[in-house]
Amino acid sequence: MKRISLDSLIQESKASAYMQQYRYIRHKIETNQIKPIKNSPLNGKTPALHTRYWLIGPQPDYTGFIEELQFQIVPAINADYYLNHLDVYEKERKWVLLLSNYLKNQAQNAAGPVSVNERSFQIWGREKFLQKEQGKKVLAHCGVPMEQLLVYGTTEPLAYYSADRQAGQTVLIIENKDTFYSMRKYLLNGFRRMFGEEIGTVVYGSGKGILRSFTDFGFCVEPHINAPQNRILYFGDLDYEGIKIYERLFELFCGEHEIEPFLRAYEAMVQKAEAYGMDFLPDTSPGQNRNLSGRFLGYFTDGMKGSIERILKAGKYVPQEILNIGDM
Repeated sequence: MKRISLDSLIQESKASAYMQQYRYIRHKIETNQIKPIKNSPLNGKTPALHTRYWLIGPQPDYTGFIEELQFQIVPAINADYYLNHLDVYEKERKWVLLLSNYLKNQAQNAAGPVSVNERSFQIWGREKFLQKEQGKKVLAHCGVPMEQLLVYGTTEPLAYYSADRQAGQTVLIIENKDTFYSMRKYLLNGFRRMFGEEIGTVVYGSGKGILRSFTDFGFCVEPHINAPQNRILYFGDLDYEGIKIYERLFELFCGEHEIEPFLRAYEAMVQKAEAYGMDFLPDTSPGQNRNLSGRFLGYFTDGMKGSIERILKAGKYVPQEILNIGDM
């Protein structure tokens, strides 16, 4: 709504006497043409008038929308929200009708799940529609859950390198890109043992990205990497966040694989860190969640566990990059 001042309304009235001006403005209020802005000051006259007003336009006729929602939209769409918010339906009507058409004519012929973006384009001609807030609101207003559209989310593909394509190997998930490249190069040079462990495949986890990609882990990697008889190790930064990634990954893989910390690599990190000295180490990033379950530290000897705890309690951390290809 637009605003208008009392002075503009008085000029519009073309009346010279105040009572004529007053009656003109009261008539506009009573016929719902204007509405006083309550927090605007009064004009100081008797009877008083507010000095600013909202201009109220003609009220829209939503009769056609009501009939459309009640009799033309498919039953799979719950019209209750729009019947109570017809102004919102006016704005979203185009998208609702496209969804209704899909549910009526195409949904039953869906061969199976497709990606969110593929279904989004099929229904609305906009591949990113369901990723945007507008698309999510339309679905919510229609009472249609995402699952009803038979879609699946997609994650970034996992980068990995296998020196061994047999099942029953050791797969190493690595948090950071530099360490992944170094270990991949190490395997490409024909070496297989890293810190005393024979490694068949290295996977780049991309920090917390591995948590998002896990749901598609079996789809993103070849069968020899996800074989149930494989041993899976995890190696990341030695800080609260890196440990939390491991603990969350352990929970996600539970029932399929038991993921273990790459103990010898972590031990090598701690040994180099102690050689550098505590003052040399970088400070832990602020705001990290420090509530650890103890699962990670439970794999280490008491002496190594104590060393890790001292580093963490000192507000320091050890990045994976402390190790390089020469340490392997």
